[in-house]
Amino acid sequence: MFNSNQFRQVPWRDLIGLSRFEVAKELLLPLPWLAVSLLLASRGQYLAAVPVSVWFFLAGLRQIHDACHYNLGISRRATEWVLGALSVMMLGSSHAVQFNHLRHHGHCMKEEDVEARSARMEWWRAILWGPIFPILTHRTALRLGRPRERRWVRWELAGNVLWVVLVFGVLRWPVLEYHAAAMAVGHCFTAFFAVWTVHHDTEDAPYPARTIRNRFKRMIVLNMFFHAEHHLFPKVPTCHLPELARRLDRTLPELRLKRVY
Repeated sequence: MFNSNQFRQVPWRDLIGLSRFEVAKELLLPLPWLAVSLLLASRGQYLAAVPVSVWFFLAGLRQIHDACHYNLGISRRATEWVLGALSVMMLGSSHAVQFNHLRHHGHCMKEEDVEARSARMEWWRAILWGPIFPILTHRTALRLGRPRERRWVRWELAGNVLWVVLVFGVLRWPVLEYHAAAMAVGHCFTAFFAVWTVHHDTEDAPYPARTIRNRFKRMIVLNMFFHAEHHLFPKVPTCHLPELARRLDRTLPELRLKRVY
């Protein structure tokens, strides 16, 4: 099982920093997917827009994930506003996600870990439980968060309400209606794809999280499934996780982390 001492020999601190190019790339990562999905939807090509919206949602989750740990290479204040902007673009409160994600790191797979609750279910139950997940996430942040965190969550939820009213009640633009609906559906599958897939059945693993190695598979998910590496070294940005995985394999070849798929 997991022994923190065995991972101390893995070099990782030089992977924390981001170059200016990497910062720009991380900040702009979701925008091309958003632009293409809206373009396709504007032409009525909704079936073609769906997979692009999926990748926008995934890219947004990646950005939120790094922002939760302040790993975007920008100031903390700027990171808070990135989380706020993503809250409107993707619906929901990114600060509520941050609150629960940091608790997830502190209480991984324990009773206090609300984020990982679906990982203890069977796969089909995790899918059915999906719509409850964002509700529970927001309720937990509002109930247990500090005053500053609760203020951010309330403001982001208020922005969501205003945005939804504008989209469906005032503007009535089918492109934006499609996007809002796609984001709502995406949140309903987060408990399965972003939590269950990376944590299920890891009780007998060296660490209770899974990882990925196949280059093509990791490209499909934008390097988001190096999850064991992320838990072990949470200050390493997502874009540097493939290199961290190589170092982990080279330093601890006997380690057998479970794969996502």
